[in-house]
Amino acid sequence: MQEFIAINEQRAEFYWWMSSLFATELTQQDLDNYHGGDMDNYYSVLAMTDELKTPIAELRDALAKLKVREDAQLELAADFCGLFLSTPKSGALPYASMYIGETGLLNDKPAVEMGQWMDKYGIAQRKDFNEPFDHLAVELDFMGNLVILANKETDEEKQEAMMQEQQRFLETMMLPWIEQFQQTVYQFDKFGFYKAAANLLVSFIKLDRAFLKGE
Repeated sequence: MQEFIAINEQRAEFYWWMSSLFATELTQQDLDNYHGGDMDNYYSVLAMTDELKTPIAELRDALAKLKVREDAQLELAADFCGLFLSTPKSGALPYASMYIGETGLLNDKPAVEMGQWMDKYGIAQRKDFNEPFDHLAVELDFMGNLVILANKETDEEKQEAMMQEQQRFLETMMLPWIEQFQQTVYQFDKFGFYKAAANLLVSFIKLDRAFLKGE
C-alpha cells in the first residue's frame, strides 16, 4: 500500500511540474530552482527509467544552454509568449480544441468534455488561471489530482477503478492531441527549451499509460 501511494505521489508530482511549466512564463526564481541541486537530483531519478533517459538529457542540455544565454529569463519568457500566446500560424497553442476540435476555434468539444471531467470529480481550475478548460496546464493539473484521488481510496477495487479512470483520461483527453502539440512546438521553438520539455512530457505520458495498462 505504501509503495502504491509513493508511486502515485511521484506521478502526480511530475504532472503538476509540467502543468506549472506550460502555464506561464518562468520567473528567475523558477530558473534558479531548475538549475539547483534538488531539481538536478530529480532529473537523475527520472533518467533512471530507460524511456526518459534521452528526454532528460535533452532537457539538461537546454538548461545548460540557458545558463550562458544572455538575458535568459527575458528571452525564455519571449519564447513562451511566441509559442503559446500567439496564433496557430506562428506558435503552438496549448489547447486541445486547436488540434482535435471540430471548428478550429477555442472552447470546442474538448473543452466541454474537460469541464465534464472536472465536474465529475469536483476538481476546480485554479482561480488565478483564467484559461479554457482544455488548456494543457489545466489537463495536466487535473491528471495530477486524479492520481492523488486513488491514494485516498482504502478499498482495492475502488483504487483499481480510479487507476482505470486515469488511463481513460489519458487515452481520451490527452493522447489524441499531445503529439500534434509536441510536433508544433518542435516546428516553432528555435531555442529548444520548450521542445525538450514537450518531448519529456509526451514520453512520460506514454510511459504512464503503459504503467496503467499493466504493460
